Amino acid sequence: MLKEKILETEAEFLIYVEDIMKYNEAINVLTWDLRTKAPKKGVEQRSKVIGMLSSNCFKMSTSKKMSIFIETLTSPKAKNYISNITKKMLEECKRKYELNKKIPSQEYKEYVILTSKAESKWEIAKERSDFSILVPYLEKIVNFNKRFVDYWGYTENKYNTLLDIYEPGLTVKSLDDIFNRLRNAVVPLVKEIGKSKRKVDYSLLFASLSLAQQKEFIGLILQEFCYNFDAGRLDQTAHPFTLDMNLDDVRVTTKYIENDFRASIFSAIHECGHALYEQNISKKLSKTNLRAEASMGIHESQAIFLEKIVGKSFSFWERNYKKMIEHSGDYLNTVSLEEFFFAINQPKPSSIRLEADELTYPLHIMIRYEIEKDLINGSINVKDLPSIWNDKYQKYLGVSPKDDAEGILQDVHWAVGLFGYFPSYGLGYIYAAQFKNAAMKDLPDFDDLIKNGQFNRILDWLIYNIYRYGKTKKPLELLHDVTGEGINPQYLIEYLVNKYKHFL
Repeated sequence: MLKEKILETEAEFLIYVEDIMKYNEAINVLTWDLRTKAPKKGVEQRSKVIGMLSSNCFKMSTSKKMSIFIETLTSPKAKNYISNITKKMLEECKRKYELNKKIPSQEYKEYVILTSKAESKWEIAKERSDFSILVPYLEKIVNFNKRFVDYWGYTENKYNTLLDIYEPGLTVKSLDDIFNRLRNAVVPLVKEIGKSKRKVDYSLLFASLSLAQQKEFIGLILQEFCYNFDAGRLDQTAHPFTLDMNLDDVRVTTKYIENDFRASIFSAIHECGHALYEQNISKKLSKTNLRAEASMGIHESQAIFLEKIVGKSFSFWERNYKKMIEHSGDYLNTVSLEEFFFAINQPKPSSIRLEADELTYPLHIMIRYEIEKDLINGSINVKDLPSIWNDKYQKYLGVSPKDDAEGILQDVHWAVGLFGYFPSYGLGYIYAAQFKNAAMKDLPDFDDLIKNGQFNRILDWLIYNIYRYGKTKKPLELLHDVTGEGINPQYLIEYLVNKYKHFL
């Protein structure tokens, strides 16, 4: 009788979670439309609808019913009968329950509506290069996040609580150490290369390629990476993103700039890395809350793995440069493969993160991390961000953004409340280098596979070792299972040194 009752409760729990996932799917469809197709006048009402659906999800995750599910199915007796997947689902539900229960539901709804509106205000502010348009919204978003941290509680540093949401187990203290090691290796190399006498023609990067030419080329590249267009699509947006509705509907976007093809091509490859992860999670997890990434750092590692380690490799362009020439209107006919490769990889400090080379990219993340940390701890104010931002760019990269659009407004993350997220890019870069090192032990012909258009074998390795597990493994557990160790920036340092010694 006890077993039957427990199994019956388990079945009810699985249906309940599936219903939450359906709400999330509806929210993602509306969010995708809001970011890509919705008219400006529709933003206000669309934001309210997203807020209502998000509020329902929030209420379901903190309901009395969810509390009973957690209490009943995590009891010692129940653990003998329920499946391992259900146990993992309960862990995730309990974590969210304990976080969300501490936030008043009406306050959460107000926050969701605010961030939906703020995203649209960010687009306007960026278009006009006027940070003051976003300031009143961002001030409220920061205050909400501070209040949420107070509800949740924190140890040592307020930012630790937000960091833990995206990268469980990580702290400011450990991240400071990791980033310091990376910074101490990167900055001297950037300076050394800056003194190099090697001359690179950057003008070739600013060829005028029509949006149609770029889109067609990107479509071919995404197919080469085994992105399933029958289970996804490519769209245009102001800030590239990927959204999964379900395993059979994972959509990518990119931003097209006619006289700078790098923006669209490498952003699309980056988002494709996210999408491959989401398209290849085990079907067994499709109706569960485990149909997700192990952490945002692991998710970003897959995007960075594809964009930088594969997409900016010489092997990749050995195979695809002829296609690039064909889609450039013969503009690149007189440019050799070597010239092109050095141009897209040459370290050149930039004020824009999405255009950063591999070597200076980590410094962009460190700047955002430091600002976020100070905002949440209350040592700086939103209205002062442009000057703080510009000062840090001058200090770390020796460049100054020409305006707000190129500076403080270049990323959408803070406008949608993603505080604690940016470190995931830095960690993702570190993880990506560790994963490549592990992959090469099993696939010693790694570079030849890319050169010969056999990325499917690399994808199979990624699916087997990373993708299929979804959220069934914690990030550090997954990292250790794949690489045999914890977070180690040394592999990224070695990767960067080995690649960029050719630029001296």
